[in-house]
Amino acid sequence: MLFNDRCLGLLRVVPLTAMLWLSACAPGDSDAGTPCPPVVDYTTADQAHAADEVEALPEGAAIVRMLGDYAVLRDQARTCL
Repeated sequence: MLFNDRCLGLLRVVPLTAMLWLSACAPGDSDAGTPCPPVVDYTTADQAHAADEVEALPEGAAIVRMLGDYAVLRDQARTCL
């Protein structure tokens, strides 16, 4: 292999590498972020029924803390638009 062959090979690799780097750029708006998840609407009757069930739970039930976390996620999903 001659010295010129090595230089020519390098000249082929550099543009290819540059094209790969440039093709990785997003063509659209990169600040768009992730889409907001849909928030399910519950009827007043469903909410009242769920409240009755939560009140019937024993003191310190783990599901009550989890429902609080779910409420926070719902509020965040509503405001992410």
